[in-house]
Amino acid sequence: MANNRQHQTLLWAILAGAVAGIICGWLFGEQMQAVAWLGDLFLDILKMVILPLIIAAVISGIGSLGDVRKLGQLGGLTVGYYALTTAAAVLMGLILVNIIQPGSGIETLGSKLPENIAEEPAGFTDIVRTLVNPNLVAAAADLDLLPIIIFCLLLGAALTTVGERGRPVLQFFDGLNDAMMKLVMWIMMIAPVGVFALIAGKFGEAGGGAAFYAEVKAVGWYVVTIILGLTLHFLLLTGVAAMLAGRAFDYVRAQGRALVTAFATASSSGTLPITMECAHEAGVNERAVRFVLPLGATINMDGTALYEAVAVMFIAQAYGIELGLLEQMLVFVTATLAAIGAAGIPQAGLVTMVIVLTAVNLPLEGIGLLLAVDWFLDRLRTTVNVWGDSVGAAVVGG
Repeated sequence: MANNRQHQTLLWAILAGAVAGIICGWLFGEQMQAVAWLGDLFLDILKMVILPLIIAAVISGIGSLGDVRKLGQLGGLTVGYYALTTAAAVLMGLILVNIIQPGSGIETLGSKLPENIAEEPAGFTDIVRTLVNPNLVAAAADLDLLPIIIFCLLLGAALTTVGERGRPVLQFFDGLNDAMMKLVMWIMMIAPVGVFALIAGKFGEAGGGAAFYAEVKAVGWYVVTIILGLTLHFLLLTGVAAMLAGRAFDYVRAQGRALVTAFATASSSGTLPITMECAHEAGVNERAVRFVLPLGATINMDGTALYEAVAVMFIAQAYGIELGLLEQMLVFVTATLAAIGAAGIPQAGLVTMVIVLTAVNLPLEGIGLLLAVDWFLDRLRTTVNVWGDSVGAAVVGG
């Protein structure tokens, strides 16, 4: 009971930090960049624990399955669920953008390709090759999580097949996982300050409330379409899935700290330690917490998929290029696959959007139309990404 009260108090403190960050960033603008370093420090601390947490959680989670054949069943159900919700998000985005037509009448002059966007997009073979990395140390240094998760899955499976000799190793990772979860709980004590600084600093970087409002007003219907789509997906799709798993509103409240942190950090990978802690406290099956959530933070990007579909159609409408049914079907397929290939880092969706734009022969410079408000929308779609991961764990582990 005391733990529940402590968690609720912490949730309200984090929410207060987020609201204070929005208000201060809106009112004081660039002055709030002075506290941005505190937010960056908080995000760095979270990133510091990601790697050991994932390694311990995945290996111990696979070890707890006992029979390695259960890995295929769990993995197939997880990937199938995530693919279904991602495709549903893209479809919802396409329906809304065709109804609202947010790009009609938008001025495209002056838009340019951002420097961090490659002219030559990655192909789907490149996405497949991201499953492995010949240098795990380099992958760890870059927080390239998918190859690390694949390796840990294989190592955990191998340890279950070597009998008594593998048991001490699995026990080591069990203990490491417990210790990492305790460390995450300690880190969360500074979350209210970190969340405040992240949000206030980002509003300060945008020039304050007046400047941000002007940016939103210029592409207002695009912002409305994205927010409406993300809200509907959150409430109707993953909300229904949560109810089917028997969790619904209680589960939303249990994941509150993770959702607010996702909004503050714009990083599903950075939020992963907190997402796992919240799911564990909510009573989600331990195997699902250790396996489904790390995999989801890497491949499940519902919010990003919806955003990419809407953004590509917005660019087409802004340039006066009509995309027919076949082209929109291609957008549906490529946006779904590109979202799976998006890293769980801030603004990764902008990079993978190049794949979708190229598939339907749209100008890459159109991405420049989105930059002014993308930092804000990135936080909203990351929140939906994290919620989708959390619901996936509840459904698969239910």
